Amino acid sequence: MTQDGYGQAYQKGFSKTIRVLRSRGASPDHAEDMAQWAWMRGWQKLGQLKDDGMVISWVNAIAINCHRRVGQQEARFQSLPELCGHIGVDSAPLDAAKILDSCSPEDRTLFEQQLGGLTTPEIAKKQGVSAAAIRLRFFRARRAARASVESHASALRDSFVSQRRIAG
Repeated sequence: MTQDGYGQAYQKGFSKTIRVLRSRGASPDHAEDMAQWAWMRGWQKLGQLKDDGMVISWVNAIAINCHRRVGQQEARFQSLPELCGHIGVDSAPLDAAKILDSCSPEDRTLFEQQLGGLTTPEIAKKQGVSAAAIRLRFFRARRAARASVESHASALRDSFVSQRRIAG
């Protein structure tokens, strides 16, 4: 491949190389730097290119390999997250499902709409009532859910205490 041919391929393929790197998660600046490095490396190793028509794909492969290598090197120096004492299942979704199961159908619909991302005015519009009415329904629904959870917790405590008396 001639110097002019490589220059034309560079003009045609440089932005493509950047897009390939961006699709692999590289930041815009990092992608541009890696693309520039890959095209320079391609020029240095041009004797290894077997098919002149594949120059853009070949340079993109160089860029991807370099990006992957840099990512692996950076991963070695990342600090590990603190996991002391907090290993296990995230119980929040499970608890939310239990609470929703204990609600009346109207309250459950209200909570599901809120969990789905709707705002109070949007819920009010959907149900054909005022926002104040929805806020009042939320107040009553939360109070009913709290009472249900507290009664369930009380029943569990009583059951545990009675089992300890029997066992002890």
